[in-house]
Order: sequence, then C-alpha cells, then structure tokens
Amino acid sequence: MYKYGTKVGIKMNLYTVREGDTVYSIARAHGITPALLLLANPSIVDPGLLPVGAELVIPEKAANALEILVNGYAFPNIAQDILRRTLPYLTFLSIFSYEVGADGSLPVIPDGPLITAAHNAGVAPVMVITNIGEDGGFSSELAHTILSDTQVQETLINNVANKLKAKNYYALNVDFEYIFPADREAYVRFLERAVTRLRPLGYDVFTALAPKTGPNQQGLLYEAHDYAAVGNLVDFVILMTYEWGYTYGPPMAVSPLPQVRRVLDYAVTAIPPQKILMGMPNYGYDWTLPFVPERPAHTVSFEQAERLAREANAAVQFDDQSQAPYFFYTDDSGDRHVVWFDNRQSVRARLALVDEYGLGGISFWTVNRFSIPGYEQLASMYNIQKVISV
Repeated sequence: MYKYGTKVGIKMNLYTVREGDTVYSIARAHGITPALLLLANPSIVDPGLLPVGAELVIPEKAANALEILVNGYAFPNIAQDILRRTLPYLTFLSIFSYEVGADGSLPVIPDGPLITAAHNAGVAPVMVITNIGEDGGFSSELAHTILSDTQVQETLINNVANKLKAKNYYALNVDFEYIFPADREAYVRFLERAVTRLRPLGYDVFTALAPKTGPNQQGLLYEAHDYAAVGNLVDFVILMTYEWGYTYGPPMAVSPLPQVRRVLDYAVTAIPPQKILMGMPNYGYDWTLPFVPERPAHTVSFEQAERLAREANAAVQFDDQSQAPYFFYTDDSGDRHVVWFDNRQSVRARLALVDEYGLGGISFWTVNRFSIPGYEQLASMYNIQKVISV
C-alpha cells in the first residue's frame, strides 16, 4: 500500500483513499482545510488526483489557529498543474486583469478555465479591472479619462456587473494605480458608485492600495490612494507591501519587515484591520554588480534562487534587520551578482504580522509560480477561510 510522507509534530489519524476521493472532499469530510491536509501529506502532487488505496495522514485541526483570508493574483496563462496545487491554499483567486478601455469597455480575456477550476476547489474567483494602457503600464491619463466622466463610469460599472454575472465571479477587485493626485476624490467617488451598484447584487468589492506610511505621502503612486475614505467604502483592501527591492532599484529585500511594519502601523489607524489583506511577494530579484540603475534585475522564484545558490556553492546569509535571505555568486562570465529572495524564515516573520496587527489576511503576488515556503508556512500557522463551497 502506498503511503504519503508526513510532517513531524502533526497530530494525526490515517485515511485510505477511496474511489472518487479528492483532497477537497477528504478535507471537508474531516473538518479541516485542504491546505492543512496537503501540509501533512507533502508528497501529494495533484490535489485532484489521488490513487485509490493510498494512505493519507489526517491531521487534527488546531483549535487555537487563527482563520484568515488568502488572496492570490494569477495571470490567465498560469500552468494548470500549478493552479491545481495552489488553489487549496486560497480563499480568493484574483484573475489579472481586465484592462479597461477609455470608453468603459472591457476586453475579452481567457479567464474561463481559471474560474471553473476555482469554483471546483471551493475558491472564490475575483474579477480584476486595471487602468493598464496600450503600452502595458498603468496609465494616469487613462484613469483620468474614466474618473472625470460619470457616463464612462456608468458604462464601465454596467459592463462589470454583466461580466460578474455572466462569468460567475464572486467579487470585483479594482486595481487603479498611478492616479493623478488631482483625481483623488474622483477615485473615491468612483469606488462609491461601484460599491453602491454591486453590493446589492451580492458582489464584494476589493481594491489594491500603494504601501503608504502616512496620509500625506508624496509621489504619483501614493497621493490618490486615500486609505481612510477607500477603507470605509470597500469590503477588502489589498496593501501592496512589496517592491522596495525592484527591477531598476538598488539591491535589497523585496519586502523588508521594518518597511512593512511602517505601512501597517499607519494602515490600521485608517482602515479597519479585518479588511486588510497584506501583500506577500512570491518572487525575488537577481542583481548584477556593481548596481547600475539602467540595468534591470532579473526576477527569480524562491526555488530558482535556492537552486542557484546550491549550483554556485554560495553561502546563503540572512539579514536580521530586513528578515530576508540573500547570497552572492559569480556567473560564468565572471560577473558578480547578489540575489534577495524569501525562505521559510522570512515568510514566517511576515505572516506573523497578520496575527499581531489583527489583519483579515494576506494576498500573494502572484501565484503563477508555486511557492513551497510560502504555502507550507501559511498552512502551518493559520487555517484558511473559505467563503464558497465546492
């Protein structure tokens, strides 16, 4: 009989897989989350396919574990095997994205397979709209065109409502970034219109906000995001607590703990903490040294970073201040590099902030890569709340 491996220290019983069983059905029958079941059985490759006769560990649900909401952003091109492995760790799947037209129109995107997979796994699919322009970047001008014309907004909200119903979405996530400071109040009014129209139809409204440390923080990314006004309106706020280390910036941790704390210190004074989903990066960066602003860093997954360190025989160090790992290596051309990424220790340090600040949960950007340290730490620390059933 095949037996899955077990995690040390988990109180458990055993269950033999029967015809038609899935991770989702077994977890539901035993009153635990799929994520906890996967944590106890790390050899499971596909949560939807289990060999009949396999022996699973059924862990006991921790009575004192906090239940939190978990959002994951996904691009439509996510590999189906990665999607299936990831869904047990999520409450919401935010599909990125519908790029809004200047006339309030919405494009066609291949989101159908993701929506179906989410529903089949008991995960709520969330429609994301963005002000991404034709050049592929967030457009201040496009946001201004929409926010300065109430008829365009009505058209957009009508199109959104129709799409939510036709596609069987659970909620809307408005991710408008780099809004002109002069459009600050207009953005709040637009969100108010969206909430007023969609909430009576049964749809929650999310929004994503830049990582501010105070109400008057300067900069195009920050000024139009009014934490207090927006937090009062919407159901959930996703704080983008990452990108301190970024593609064209100097080498540093992507999500340093002190900077994340500064954002949360302010955020919980302006937004009800239970509405806040703290952003969690699912990537790191590889910089060529010496740092040159015009030379971009390369994105790496956590697994790629660890593999690179092993292959280069590089010593992984841990920065106690930022609570993040990093290492140096020399490539085949003789160029020196530094890589900042995340491991279980750094993920655990940030996840602990959810309990400390009383937050509603977290949001991964993105889940197109499978995050072993992220998901294992999540499932070991918290129970994952589900808002829809299979």
